Amino acid sequence: MDAMPFSSLSDPIEIARAQAALDQAWSEIERLGVTFHGAPEGERARAAQIVAGLMSQSVSDEELVRRVVTRFIDLRG
Repeated sequence: MDAMPFSSLSDPIEIARAQAALDQAWSEIERLGVTFHGAPEGERARAAQIVAGLMSQSVSDEELVRRVVTRFIDLRG
């Protein structure tokens, strides 16, 4: 996994938005009691990659978080 999941972002505001979305999504994932197939650190890194991939597709921060959580759950395989 990429050690810098938000390295594709250059705008400090977008990086901050991505980090906030990751933190919120991860809290929701934990609250839902999602079972991890790997180490939590690796799963959080996977969630970060999902955030980076969905940044341009989400209008609001709430929508971004919702999409990240949904995609994370759908892809946990």
